[in-house]
Amino acid sequence: MGIALAILGLTILVIVHESGHYLVARALGMRVLRYSIGIGPTIFRYRPKGSSTVFQLAAIPFLAYVQIAGMNPQEEFDPEDPEVFPNKSVFARIAVIAAGPAANYLFASLVCFGMVLYADPGWPIEPVTPVQVGAVMDSTPAEEAGLQPGDVILRANGETVRDFMHLIEITEPRAGQPTEYVVKRGGALAPPILITPAERGDGERSVGRIGVEPLRGATYSGWSGAAEAALVLPMQLTALQLEGMANMVQSANTSGLVGPVGMVKLTAKQAEQGADRLVNVLMVLSVALGLFNLLPIPALDGGRLMFLAYEVVTRKPPNERFEATVHTIGILVLLCVIALVTFRELG
Repeated sequence: MGIALAILGLTILVIVHESGHYLVARALGMRVLRYSIGIGPTIFRYRPKGSSTVFQLAAIPFLAYVQIAGMNPQEEFDPEDPEVFPNKSVFARIAVIAAGPAANYLFASLVCFGMVLYADPGWPIEPVTPVQVGAVMDSTPAEEAGLQPGDVILRANGETVRDFMHLIEITEPRAGQPTEYVVKRGGALAPPILITPAERGDGERSVGRIGVEPLRGATYSGWSGAAEAALVLPMQLTALQLEGMANMVQSANTSGLVGPVGMVKLTAKQAEQGADRLVNVLMVLSVALGLFNLLPIPALDGGRLMFLAYEVVTRKPPNERFEATVHTIGILVLLCVIALVTFRELG
């Protein structure tokens, strides 16, 4: 059930993204040829009367895509057709491309707004990410090793720490075993700290604990708090995710890179712990999806925006063959990275 809910949740995020492209394209008078939910053979297809858009559902309801007439470089189109992508103004095309990531941010903001009003008191339920130490317990391994409030835990036992739950997962099986923790202190990397997690009883089993509490995000309440959370939290998450990317590049460590399998596992685990946690992780992933697509990487929305920015500056479109080649190479590189990460996650 957790995996099914995870797949459904991630599919919703992609549908939100593609719906942003679709709605803005239609609003600006572009012809949308296809709106597909899922991958694989088509099992259902419907075209409303008087519409040029075919809505279809594929056999595997995971991912989605929108096909806008003339959007792909080197696609043949009528230069007199006012409804094809290349014949619209450059700013209209920028709006359509940016609408996908914007939809993900809007979704995250709406989730924040709703969760503050209707979730249990004290939302957000997750500590801030990356993990920042809020308190060090007395007479614990963390205190003895010199860990301090304010330290940001970047890696533990060689793994990039995604969030506090991930830190617990890494630490629990390490009871009595010296474990290296890499932290950032005062904005700079500190020398690696060796901590031996102490054995603690956890119900029917014993697990490793180092004795820290995470710094938790601000809590919000009421309509004004909901509006503040809707504006502030997605931007905070964006800044933290960018910092995480920078740390990954700086340390040349890709253990924190998560692929489709990892996202399903992470979402499924949160789903098993309750609806609040599922919605919370979907909000975080929606911001991540929006941010990732805005990166200036060929084949992503950010890559397309990069070519459109060139057109704004030079007032002439880029070479179609060159743009198509760049996007093709980008797709191949992304697929290779996804394959490698997936292989690691399955292993």
